[in-house]
Amino acid sequence: MRVCELYDFNGIKGFKLGWSLFGPPLMTVYCYTFGDLMVDTGQSHMQKQALKIAEDNNIKRIFLTHHHEDHSGNAAAIKQVLGVRVFGHTLTKEKMKARFSILPYQKYVWGKARPLNIEIVSERIETVFGDMVPVHTPGHSKDHTVYLLKKEGVLFSGDLYLADRIKFFRSDEDMGIQIESLKKVLKLDFQTFLCNHYPKLEHGKKRIEQKLGFLEDLYGNVIMLWEKGYLEKQIFKVLKLKEDYFIKYFCFGNVSMINGVRSAVRHYEANKG
Repeated sequence: MRVCELYDFNGIKGFKLGWSLFGPPLMTVYCYTFGDLMVDTGQSHMQKQALKIAEDNNIKRIFLTHHHEDHSGNAAAIKQVLGVRVFGHTLTKEKMKARFSILPYQKYVWGKARPLNIEIVSERIETVFGDMVPVHTPGHSKDHTVYLLKKEGVLFSGDLYLADRIKFFRSDEDMGIQIESLKKVLKLDFQTFLCNHYPKLEHGKKRIEQKLGFLEDLYGNVIMLWEKGYLEKQIFKVLKLKEDYFIKYFCFGNVSMINGVRSAVRHYEANKG
């Protein structure tokens, strides 16, 4: 099954893309277009649709929020076929130079991202809606970057948000750094944020504040127990956290709630003293 749905976000086009062999997609992803630019490109399983989106909207520039395959999956194909320029953070450029390894579940749900040479994004980007500025927001990934349309008050937030309360963490995420990135974003002037999975037209800052509060509470509770000598699995039980075992095992343990506990502990141990 393939999903390709168009939404209008006050003049910004959002394309909801999804793919699965059987039944509804496990997870959909958005890419956005306005003027001659595109923010993220969707998963390579939807390459034909992404190419048509880029061609129909006369895309000349692509800006990547980060290298993950559901965001960069069609960048190489669009660049090759249409000759567009692709931009991203310095760390995104380094990551995209060669094919990066992904687990079987990632290949199934999203497909692989082909390597390509991208350009480093400048501090100021001219658009039909005025200046857009990149803001480095690591935590979900080291290269994660959001883009702010200053005049419109719109934030292209990549995977910074996802939900008010997080049920799963990737094994390579850093909760402590995510908290700092959320605080950085709250200093920006916006109300709409266009998440690549769950866009919100209104009360954007409130939703970011809610996620920040959730992560700060979780981090604080984990470290409080860790300092008392509790082990990670004991902390998980004491805090009555819940695990979705289908997701955990389907993702080979790369995505789970216990990873959140481990992330907090790992960050704390690396930065204490």
